[in-house]
Amino acid sequence: MRLNAANLSDLPVATPSYDRDKVRVGIVHFGVGGFHRAHQAMYLDRLLDAGLADDWGICGVGVLPNDRRMHEALSRQDHLYTLLLAHPDGTREPRVIGSIVNFCYAPDDPESVIELLADPGVRIISLTITEGGYNIRDDDGQFDADDPAVRRDLAGDAPPATVFGLVAAGLARRRERGLPSPTIVSCDNIVENGAVARRAFTSYAELADPGLAQWMREHTRFPNSMVDRITPVTTAEVISGLASDFGVEDAWPVVAEPFCLWVLEDDFADGRPPLERAGVQIVDDVAPYEAMKLRLLNAGHQSLCYFAYLAGYRLVHEAAQDPLFASFLSRYMESEAMPTLHPVPILHEFKDELIPRFANAHVRDTIARLCAESSDRIPKWLLPVVRDNLASGGPVRLAAATVASWARYAEGIDEHGEPIDVVDRLADTLVPIARSQRDNPTAFIENRSVFGDLVDQPRFAEAYRWALESLHRVGARATLEALMAQEAS
Repeated sequence: MRLNAANLSDLPVATPSYDRDKVRVGIVHFGVGGFHRAHQAMYLDRLLDAGLADDWGICGVGVLPNDRRMHEALSRQDHLYTLLLAHPDGTREPRVIGSIVNFCYAPDDPESVIELLADPGVRIISLTITEGGYNIRDDDGQFDADDPAVRRDLAGDAPPATVFGLVAAGLARRRERGLPSPTIVSCDNIVENGAVARRAFTSYAELADPGLAQWMREHTRFPNSMVDRITPVTTAEVISGLASDFGVEDAWPVVAEPFCLWVLEDDFADGRPPLERAGVQIVDDVAPYEAMKLRLLNAGHQSLCYFAYLAGYRLVHEAAQDPLFASFLSRYMESEAMPTLHPVPILHEFKDELIPRFANAHVRDTIARLCAESSDRIPKWLLPVVRDNLASGGPVRLAAATVASWARYAEGIDEHGEPIDVVDRLADTLVPIARSQRDNPTAFIENRSVFGDLVDQPRFAEAYRWALESLHRVGARATLEALMAQEAS
């Protein structure tokens, strides 16, 4: 049965119990992908089902060309979609999510998006625009005003096309009309994501209208948050399986693991939904939770993925179930990541659950997804562990080996001579550098815009060179075996 509002009560799966016609938009979300639909939208669906969030429905906004497909898919089914939880025992648990009540594709009608952002009923603007979407330079942490899309928006010759231009235009109208500012909530995997969002949006506003920037500094809140749920890319098999096994025809369902965590700083400009009633942890300081997640789960994914791909694995659970790879990942977390973390009540439980989560065969997450956009991920997730351990005298050998495995992967050719599709915004720069490193072993980490001064740190550079030489000489698996033998000695 096709998923839409007319068929909702007849679907043979769990569906919203609330009247979606009575739900008003209170949140505008940029970046409606799989993660947002498995995470934030799910929490709002829980609140709506409990009768606690009628003013907090979500309107999605797409900005990028790829967002058009999501806009079209959701529009055809009244913005409903199926969240399918994949349990480790093979049980699958479907539920239709109804918290997204509208979706605007900004390139088609930027004016309607700006007016939506200026609507006094909208009190939160939330974001999943990827780690690289904030336009912050890795080398100095500043907003890149020379980005071509940003420069076009600042020129003012056409309606704004970036998330920065759209939000600034919406907030400018609020300021002119004497309306409160919304809260801007980043849900991306970035250290101090609220502070990063503040820097990005106020820096843009400073360039466009210094008065607006000052108003934002006085009125707009940017709480930090930590988000966690493994959410693989939706495949054709997921779509067909939902139809054949559960009788639901959904153009774009989303699969996720059962585990879900959201830790959110309680700093809002104009109210918020009672998210704690849906399981969100509302705290005064997100930083230790954020570091826990980024340095264990996210950096752990990076520690696993390049070695795994080079060794021939294509699915995350297959690599995580391999004792050698699991031992390497466990040792990285215990000896290098954990000593850099501040204790929080869930720290050891969180760490101990990670490898079983990665090994869930029914999530079917792909190695390629983890390997993508590494230049945005490694500097934000893994390199802070390296720098903290260099400063404290702690070990860096396993993290250095992970960077070397990325460098080897970035050569774009696997151990059998087959091509690797290196998906990265800096691929045109990184791949040629990586292919030069057989002659110059430190070429990759000499890229200071990504690695800063790590090439000048002898302990890191020596461990990196050893791992890279081993990867070239004996391959990924034998390199891991040698590393684990060193750790055991």
